[in-house]
Formats: sequence, C-alpha cells, structure tokens
Amino acid sequence: MKINGAAYRSVWVDSTDGRSVRIFDQTKLPFSIVTLKLETVEAVAQAIVTMQVRGAPLIGAVAAYGLALALRGDASNESLEQNAAMLAETRPTAINLRWAIERMLAKLRPVSPEDRLAVAYAEAGRICDEDAAQNESIGRHGLGLLEEIAKRKAPGEKINILTHCNAGWIATVDWGTALAPIYMAHDAGYDVHVWVDETRPRNQGAALTAWELASHGVPHTVIVDNAGGHFMQHGQVDIVIVGTDRVTSRGDVANKIGTYLKALAAKDNNVPFWVALPSTTIDWRVADGIRDIPIEERAASEVTTVTGQTSDGRIESVRVTPSGVNAANPAFDVTPARLVTGLITERGLCAASADGLNSLFPEQERQ
Repeated sequence: MKINGAAYRSVWVDSTDGRSVRIFDQTKLPFSIVTLKLETVEAVAQAIVTMQVRGAPLIGAVAAYGLALALRGDASNESLEQNAAMLAETRPTAINLRWAIERMLAKLRPVSPEDRLAVAYAEAGRICDEDAAQNESIGRHGLGLLEEIAKRKAPGEKINILTHCNAGWIATVDWGTALAPIYMAHDAGYDVHVWVDETRPRNQGAALTAWELASHGVPHTVIVDNAGGHFMQHGQVDIVIVGTDRVTSRGDVANKIGTYLKALAAKDNNVPFWVALPSTTIDWRVADGIRDIPIEERAASEVTTVTGQTSDGRIESVRVTPSGVNAANPAFDVTPARLVTGLITERGLCAASADGLNSLFPEQERQ
C-alpha cells in the first residue's frame, strides 16, 4: 500500500545495515508518520506490548524478526528458547504471535547455532511475504461479496460497509484483511462507503482505519461505537466486515472489544456479518472461544484518558473520568460462530463452523 504515493509494507529490514527492523509507530498515527528502528529483541517486545506495532498478523511477523535479532547476540539453544518464550507472552490473545514463534522454532531448532542467524532472517522474510500474499487473496475473495451487493443496487447507490477497529494494511504486512476487499472494490470503480467505528478505548478505527482509507481515497465516515445498530436499523449498512485476532476450530471469533455487539445488531437486522482472516489466525487447538481464548486486560488509563491533537497542533492526553475511578479494560471479546455469516480466507469463503473450516483446510494441510 502507499503513503503519499510511496509504496510501503508495515515491517521491513533496514536497508542501511541489513539487520535492524523498521516499523511504523502506530501510537503516533494519524497525526505524524514516525518509523522506529528496532535493534534488539527487547525493543521488539516493548513495541508489541505498547502497541507501537499491533494487528494480529503484523505482531507475528515482527516477533519473527525479533527472534532473529535475539540470535545476533547469542544463538545458543538456551537463548533461542528463552527469547521465544518472552516474545510469546507480550500479547496473549492474538494467535498469530504464537504461530509465528512456533514456526520459527521449528525451523531453527535443527540448525546449528552458527548458522541460525541467516536462517532466522530468511524465515522471517518468508513469513512476511506469505502474509502479504494471503491478504491479497483475502481481498480477491471478499471482493466477490461486494460485487454481489453492487448488482442489487440501483444506479448511483453506494455499497455501505461497516467495520470495527483496524484490519487494514497497517495491521498486517500489506493489504490488510477486512479492508483488502474494500480497497479492491474501490480500485475496481465500485462506489463504496465505509462506516468506521471509532473503536474506544484506543480509537484504532478513528485514527488508523480513517487514516488508511483517506490515504487511499476511499469514502468513509467515522461513527461512535454505539451508532452501528442505528444505521443498520435504517438500512444504511449492507455488510459488516471485521478482522480477528483468533478464530477457533468451530468458528468463534475473538476481535477488538465491541465486535460482539456489532454482530448482535447485524443479526437482528439481517445484515451479513463477515470476518476476514488468514489461516494463520485459526487456532486449531481451541473450540470454545468464550471459555478458552485468553482475553487481554489492559491498563485502566486507556479508558480514563484520551489522547488527541489540540487546535495548535500539540498532542495531549486528557482525563475523561473523575479522578480515582475504577475502569475495566478488556481488549477483546468473543463473537460466537452462530452470529457470524461466514469467514473470508485466502482459500475462499466458508461457514463459521468446524465443517466450513475443514472444507478449506483439511487437517493434513494445516500449517
């Protein structure tokens, strides 16, 4: 994807030294575009914990490079295992993190310590390339859903899509998941419009999704999180497409807090509710998402304060609650499979069910 006409991925190896890793500091967007140079595994872990880098597929890719950085100083078996375990604990809900680390370990454990560094960088690069290709394929399969909606529209009518949180290219290596079909529809000339949930408490929709769509020229409107049901009731939402941080083997979906409420509203108003994901986001070891997916609890300060830009350009954080109040801050919720119309994957569309997933990903082919 592009920023000011220049093509970027969301993570890349620094061209000046060939070893450090570059990312966009997502905590600075949309008010400034800042890239970070990560030179140690500790810096990678800190970037993941503080959400300077976020989005399930991107977290996995950056963590893979983090393991490569760890091996620069010590490529021993002990170092490999310790740093892999440390990285795996940085964000508990996003399954891509565990998947990427396990893939790296499977590749690196049989390799002698003196050869591990080159293998680690190469494998992290392959993870990134595969993610970009998977997301492009997700976009092509999801485009068909929007084309079907377009066929039912009268001349001049828009395709109205609602999305929650940010599942665009800045949350993946490239293209995005939920936003990939939207980009492709826009580029193909379809008249699309996106309702962008603000996504409190960190406002990834208002900040990141709106920034992405504006940069690409896609018409959109930011709405408060509680407005989606209203627009559905009044026929102003044709389809909901969201991303996900983990999907269980039977189709339960963990995504940014508030997704479950959107699914309930969509069900009540007969609005299709689709979830876009690469196969790396499927957790084949878990069936019951509500019972078995760990939900990250983040700091209360994310709820009690809000950060934005003042009229004179300063970035300030202000309190929005009385001092001393308690605030709960679960980062994700789980949408049961029964509320999900279907899943958009790199292999095509399927029902949010064990049978649906098995039809696209037979057990012997699962990564």
